[in-house]
Amino acid sequence: MEGANTSTASTSSSAGAPTTATTCTTSSSTSGAGAPNAGAVVPLRKAPVQGDRLMCEWKSEYRPVEVLEVREREGHKEFYVHFLEFNRRLDEWVTEARLALPTRTEPRRRPTDVESRKPARPSKRRIEDIGQKGADEDSRVSALEKEHEEVTKVKNVKTIEIGRYEIDTWYFSPYPEEFAKCEKLYLCEFCLKYMKKRKTLQRHKQKCDLRHPPGNEIFRDASLSIFEVDGKKSKIYCQNLCLLAKLFLDHKTLYYDVEPFLFYIMTECDARGCHLVGYFSKQKNSPDDYNLACILTLPPFQRKGYGKMLISFSYELSKKENKVGTPEIPLSDLGLLSFRSYWTHVLLEILLSHTAPLSIKEISQKTSIKTEDIISTLQSLNLIRYWKGQHIISITPKVIEEHYKSLARQAYRIDTSKIHWVPHNFSSDNGRSKR
Repeated sequence: MEGANTSTASTSSSAGAPTTATTCTTSSSTSGAGAPNAGAVVPLRKAPVQGDRLMCEWKSEYRPVEVLEVREREGHKEFYVHFLEFNRRLDEWVTEARLALPTRTEPRRRPTDVESRKPARPSKRRIEDIGQKGADEDSRVSALEKEHEEVTKVKNVKTIEIGRYEIDTWYFSPYPEEFAKCEKLYLCEFCLKYMKKRKTLQRHKQKCDLRHPPGNEIFRDASLSIFEVDGKKSKIYCQNLCLLAKLFLDHKTLYYDVEPFLFYIMTECDARGCHLVGYFSKQKNSPDDYNLACILTLPPFQRKGYGKMLISFSYELSKKENKVGTPEIPLSDLGLLSFRSYWTHVLLEILLSHTAPLSIKEISQKTSIKTEDIISTLQSLNLIRYWKGQHIISITPKVIEEHYKSLARQAYRIDTSKIHWVPHNFSSDNGRSKR
């Protein structure tokens, strides 16, 4: 999950085509102090070129942008711009009429996603192996990340239609070239096959007999179900899922190598079938105790608690495995917010329900949350301090109560009695489950 912005989609109550999706919104105020406005710009003197820093009209105000790419379409030039104050999900193609020159010095550019990003999976190394070789590896990964940033800087698919929803995309996704050139893709909501035309989708629907993810249903509560799908057994489905997820995740690098992963697909079920809400993936064999590799809630279902339910479910599986877990890094901004919110809720709940002293290790054993995550969360809440060589939880009932009240409306519980799942024992050589 990415950023503090959310793209929503409208539903259609009829059997016809979905209504147009709303555009991405931002939680940042557009009327704050120092915000540029129409009086702070002057008309362009020449056509913009790649690399220009300009002002662009956005929600009745002008914001600083950088021109990333220029194209000619139907005899007119269009400019792909990045809003320097916001996440890349708001990047878009604009006409010259929306661009202008600033009348004062523009603000310093914030670090790019690559510059501010922690190293991705290839650079994860054990402490004892880090040396000159590790530094060289980090440099190589950094160079690859910058190359990746350059390749993915322009969104290739503008919107997708899936089920009852038409959704504006956020980021680039490496769909095959013949599909990547389409501004809109049509996806089967059950098998996730992607098509260029609605007519093709309609014909596909008549032949597709899948009505739920191709795996075992391991949880059902009312209309909500979670299916476990093996990337080795359902390779095409999982690859399609990863390509779909990349449209809304900036940091995601896994697209086709899905065999080492399990996918836990959350769906809403009705008479027509089980409709995709979100998912998380998990390595079959993780030496670093990762209980979650990637997580996404589709934009139409965000802000409804589904993301935290997926996080909660990942920890319930860890409890059944008698392991502590932590999410794989780097976390996206939305992912970090969701995990921090979940950790806060769980920790405050356990501290409220126990009158006897609890150590951080005991809390970790009860919750399956790694001690490092517990410490960082308690520190963010100012509930922990370092004293005489050890971490001490320093709180009063009043402090806990105040924090807990702020989370009272966030109900995201998993009924563990409805989980029907036995831990896997995957062999490291072939990824087969030995239950």
